[in-house]
Amino acid sequence: MTEEVRFKSVVGPELAGSIDLPEGEIRGWGIFVHGFTLGRNSPAASRVSKQLAREGIGMLRYDNLGIGDSDGDWGDGSFTVKVQDTVRAAEMMAERGTPADLLVGHSWGGAAAIAAAADSPGVRAVATIGAPSNPSTVEHQYDAVVDRVLSDGEHEWFVGGRTLVLKRAFVNDVRQARLRDRIGELNMPLLVMHSPTDDTVDIANAGEIFREARHPRSFISLEGADHLLTARGQAKRAAHIISAWADQYIHG
Repeated sequence: MTEEVRFKSVVGPELAGSIDLPEGEIRGWGIFVHGFTLGRNSPAASRVSKQLAREGIGMLRYDNLGIGDSDGDWGDGSFTVKVQDTVRAAEMMAERGTPADLLVGHSWGGAAAIAAAADSPGVRAVATIGAPSNPSTVEHQYDAVVDRVLSDGEHEWFVGGRTLVLKRAFVNDVRQARLRDRIGELNMPLLVMHSPTDDTVDIANAGEIFREARHPRSFISLEGADHLLTARGQAKRAAHIISAWADQYIHG
């Protein structure tokens, strides 16, 4: 079963979320932070969250600003806003009496999960899937329009079958994002998962995150998985791994 929720972004507009309710004994609660322009119904977000719910961990997945069913303009977001909205999601979960023990982040959302964890009430562990070690690596996705954005203030960007407006403040914020310090200061268990054949975010990023992290830290290689976890059974496999790893951190 899924419960639909809405909560306010730190910049004002409402964000749309779905809570996949845990089946059987409730083991804990978590939040899934989706990738750059993907949304809460992307394969990774939806399939991983639903499988975790089947294994007793209820999961909130939500659309970032201007994505999917969320209000607002995607271009008014940024890495900073994504991090702050992750914290806001954790606050919402705590307010409803189901504080999130776990943050799971995919791709750019993995970087945001690491950056948000320390400020997110209730969170005790973080798992990343295909995360970049530097948020600015996403710039290669819009490098064809970035000069126009910087000169004109904003420019349309066609991605994933839709047109988004990329803004100068967004680009500058991403360029200024620093994740390395947040990794070293995380001070909670971290699971890093990455496919060696990921052709969107190279697995070298996982090595960098793992080296910067303190113990307890774990690394799992997702052999056979593509970046978006669309290959048959890969999202379910990732969820199984997260569920088993997180078990000792989501109790008590």
